[in-house]
Amino acid sequence: QVQLVESGGALVQPGESLRLSCAASGRIFSDDDMGWYRQTPGKEREWVAFVTGRDSTHYSDSVKGRFTVSRDNRKNMLYLQLNSLKPEDTAVYYCNRENAYGIYWGRGTQVTVSS
Repeated sequence: QVQLVESGGALVQPGESLRLSCAASGRIFSDDDMGWYRQTPGKEREWVAFVTGRDSTHYSDSVKGRFTVSRDNRKNMLYLQLNSLKPEDTAVYYCNRENAYGIYWGRGTQVTVSS
């Protein structure tokens, strides 16, 4: 079993920044693909960013240039740096990890951007 625990979500004003973390444990591997998704009430879960096992990063158009995804395999951690936050970034952010054995999710962390 893989366990993923997100943290770092908060209530912030537009233009501010946050850093989200995802701690992984269990049946994990250094070359797993890892990513972030987000979801707001009444909407489908949206892909945000991911980093491959070869450290290649990819972003959705809505966050490109503002968010940065990274990983630290020694610490089994995944990060998402959120800069220049906008109200439309408000969502529950979920950590995702994928390998040959399955696809795994955390329970999410709430990010709210409001003035």
